[in-house]
Amino acid sequence: KRLRPVMCLESCRVFGGKVEDAIPTACAIEMLHAQTLIHDDLPCMDDDMYRRGKLTNHVVFGEANAVLAGDALLMFAPQIILKNSKNLGCEKLIKIMEEYFKYAGAYGVIAGQVVDIESEKFDLKDEDDKEFLKETLNYIHEHKTADLFKLSLGTGAIIAGASDRELEIITDFAHNLGIAFQIADDILDETSTFEEMGKTLGKDKAAGKLTYVSLYGLDKAKNDLNTLIDKCFDILKENNIQSDIFEKILNKIRN
Repeated sequence: KRLRPVMCLESCRVFGGKVEDAIPTACAIEMLHAQTLIHDDLPCMDDDMYRRGKLTNHVVFGEANAVLAGDALLMFAPQIILKNSKNLGCEKLIKIMEEYFKYAGAYGVIAGQVVDIESEKFDLKDEDDKEFLKETLNYIHEHKTADLFKLSLGTGAIIAGASDRELEIITDFAHNLGIAFQIADDILDETSTFEEMGKTLGKDKAAGKLTYVSLYGLDKAKNDLNTLIDKCFDILKENNIQSDIFEKILNKIRN
């Protein structure tokens, strides 16, 4: 879908920057996202055979090469930014690098993936653990999914020269959008088909994994998804951020 690089480019545009200046960073973010998918599909993680309707990397090239491919993308992505964005100046480049390593690193996407794997050990029917499970699910969604949305929209804003307040606003938007996106993904895992999604469905449920649907049920998941999408629209309206692209993304997730 290239959703994250599109959001990086659009964030740069809405804050008055040149879209061309954001292309290297947008490409790097897509590389990072591809890395997370390759590693997420590994036998030691979710053990998936299909992604986007095709056999996964480790199935085609072997597990060792899939690990190395992910490692290579993780390292190659920031090189792409540094090599092709010198016109942005040192201050912006340092800020972009800080965002990249924060959200891609040990306390970002990786932390979310660790807790996601650990969540397979939880008893979802234990009422005494309900609050703990809610906090854990929030942590997974914030870091495994929303952090890459924050990286995409935040770096686009930085490239455009957005103010600290504008960066705060777009980060809040990214947080709500990322959580909504993951809830939608959890819903689709229960209701969609392989032909629509291009990946194996129902694996989370079979593994007893902690998801929004497994914890709250399908109806509440749909209601909360709509609430988050409404909040995203409110953030755009209240801050006079006009973007057909953001609106189309939000409506696509809602539908």
